[in-house]
Amino acid sequence: MRAIENKKLAELLMQLRFMPRKHRMKQLDAAEKLLTELELEKQYPFDFVVFRITGFHPKGRSRHDLTTGAELAEDLRVFISKLSGKLAQPVSRQRQKVYRVNELARNFDVSTKTIDRWRKRGLLARKFVFEDGRKRLGFPESAVEKFLKKNPDLISKAGKFNRLTGKQKQRIIRRAIALAAKGKMSRQQVIQCIAEETGRAHETIRYTIIDHEHNAGRSIFRRPAGVIDASQAAELYELYKQGSSVPELMNQFNRSRSSIHRIINQRRAKALLMSKIEFVPSDEFLQAGAKRKILGEPAKWSGRQPADADKPFELAGESLLPQYLQRLKDTAVLDRETEVDLFRRYNFLKYLAFTKQAGLDPAKAKSDELREMEGYLAEAKKIKEMIIEANLRLVVNVAMKHTTSGSNLADLISEGNMSLMHAVEDFDYSRGVRFASHASWAIAKDYARKTPALADRPAKPTTAVLAEIHRELTTKGAADVVAVERARHSLSEVIKENLDERERYVILHHFGLIGTTVKKEQKTLKQIGEDLGLTKERVRQIELLALKKLRQSLSREEFELLTG
Repeated sequence: MRAIENKKLAELLMQLRFMPRKHRMKQLDAAEKLLTELELEKQYPFDFVVFRITGFHPKGRSRHDLTTGAELAEDLRVFISKLSGKLAQPVSRQRQKVYRVNELARNFDVSTKTIDRWRKRGLLARKFVFEDGRKRLGFPESAVEKFLKKNPDLISKAGKFNRLTGKQKQRIIRRAIALAAKGKMSRQQVIQCIAEETGRAHETIRYTIIDHEHNAGRSIFRRPAGVIDASQAAELYELYKQGSSVPELMNQFNRSRSSIHRIINQRRAKALLMSKIEFVPSDEFLQAGAKRKILGEPAKWSGRQPADADKPFELAGESLLPQYLQRLKDTAVLDRETEVDLFRRYNFLKYLAFTKQAGLDPAKAKSDELREMEGYLAEAKKIKEMIIEANLRLVVNVAMKHTTSGSNLADLISEGNMSLMHAVEDFDYSRGVRFASHASWAIAKDYARKTPALADRPAKPTTAVLAEIHRELTTKGAADVVAVERARHSLSEVIKENLDERERYVILHHFGLIGTTVKKEQKTLKQIGEDLGLTKERVRQIELLALKKLRQSLSREEFELLTG
């Protein structure tokens, strides 16, 4: 499934994770209603989208962040799919029939591609848990009826009122047997020929033949159906991702089990080869037994919400922002040991996936190696979500300090969350700095660049609720700026007294002690090495020696504030 293109809509989806289940169900319904009402050529401001989904109307209507109805519709379909996936309910609990993709295609004698095109025209679908326990895209009967009522032209095209009679089906089967017996045409060519002769849709002929073969227990064609074309392979893989089983695909596409697996594996391999995998390297990854040492024990922090996470909020007011902030008060904070463990795992998993990707050949890809690589990436994604969730409160603290610029607090938090996600990608856990320090500077830097654009959306956190939440978050969250400045001053004195010139240069520039608190001037070990004419590893050794001296000269609190 593609990602949501609109960053603010993607951010809204992430923030909704902290809403009660009943609240999110209402927002899912609202998103579906909005999707059915969009005019594709019209432009919509993001404030309007937020209001329609959450019921929260931001102060000050913005004329910026406009998106076309067509672009918004694409993103909303992904938004609904992802949100409904988190809230997926068993089909057995539904009061109406829920159709699977291929089941709906059969009912209307169309291809699954046509169903996808119908979705783009407004046919609603969300994730459900089907009988086999797997989450799949489903189409409630009421949604199908509303769509067909709104698009009567599609009904006739689909053959709803003009289905094949028994005699017509028999003639198609006899003709297919006759053409196949000559042995000169592939299954695809036979289907195309009969479709042209009868004026019926290609998919109608294909499903008629498949049904006959299923009931008869044998194939009409003596030889395989030939090389599958790219469009069929894409359709097959899409059905597989939506939950269709291999036997179902074998029957639908008249392919052997090995052929189905080969097509699926080739598509999986191509998707993995197109993935951009980046990681922060570490010498630990190259050591003997690294996999056992790093991945031997499960991650220690789950990031789960407390038991009452699905209870309604008691906080007064209907604004989305106070509810989001209130929920953040209950999120766990990572200690240094757990944080290092998570970042080590996160980057090592991507390192393993990267090494697998380098030797991946779609033509020879095997299920086991693809499953292994996909597992690495899936686990890395889970860990990234843990880290982000544990640091969302940090974003609020930094955002609160920038509201004096006149910027909208909700926008600052949204932009800050995006900066936080990027900060996870380039954080080097081996440097000994806490991620909170790294992320704080990254967020502040982005604010400095983006604040002029955000400042034209004035909105004040005027309620006592926001002020109280901020005080609580600050108590639990990021370090006090005054304390940081005090520690920075103490460090400057200690540096002069205890470190030599080269050590001073490394510490000052690597930890960003040159410049102001918000705009630090940091350099990488490699850059410092180039300045001093040393290797990166030698600079690291100098830094460790200098930190050892500072640890002995500074108080624990001062050292923690400065190194994170």
